[in-house]
Amino acid sequence: MAKGPEKNTKNKALHTKLLNRKKAKLREEKEAQKLRLKAIVAKSNQNNDIEMEEFGRILVSETANNSENSQDVIHSNISVINLMREEGVDDEFIHEDALTSYYLDYYWSQYTQGNFAQFVHNSGWNKDLNELIEEGLALIGAEKHLELFLEQSKKVRITSNIKLDKFLKGKLDGANPIRDSFNNNAFFELEENLVELNANFLKTHPDFEALPVDDMFAVLEEFVGHEIKRA
Repeated sequence: MAKGPEKNTKNKALHTKLLNRKKAKLREEKEAQKLRLKAIVAKSNQNNDIEMEEFGRILVSETANNSENSQDVIHSNISVINLMREEGVDDEFIHEDALTSYYLDYYWSQYTQGNFAQFVHNSGWNKDLNELIEEGLALIGAEKHLELFLEQSKKVRITSNIKLDKFLKGKLDGANPIRDSFNNNAFFELEENLVELNANFLKTHPDFEALPVDDMFAVLEEFVGHEIKRA
């Protein structure tokens, strides 16, 4: 009977030891969780800092830059913008003048493919886009194209909202008097090459940079913070 209390004391001491060990383990796990959370927050903040930084370059390939076809350097700029968008970069972080060139080419391609009415229809007659194109034409020195754009824009503005809405929601082909009233072939007779002006705007820009394709990817990967899959 004398060994009873001694045994109980040993059991109690063992229980206390196990309990303290469990508490210590829980503290370690809690501390480790805090460190993991801290690392996640730090990484998130780091990513946010990267996203908040504007990409300060107008990037094209060396091949496009050396091409005799002015359209190649414009298309290379467009490809970079499209790739950045695919990688989750918002337009506000893409170089403003790179986007200007992008949308000027959109205007040019829509007009050459289907006249001014196609541009109005496919763009949805977007006020922000129209202002950007107007400013862009002035920026690259396309005075004649700017004059025509303003003239054409006035035609759309004086069109009733009902007719314009019907035009935007309808089809371009077939009998379409509103489409015909918007079209103007003077665009094709202007002695001012919009493509060459756009390409020259890019090439002479202080932030313009032409690189080999692999180096382009390296620069873009550094900016977005992850590897970009090649097509």
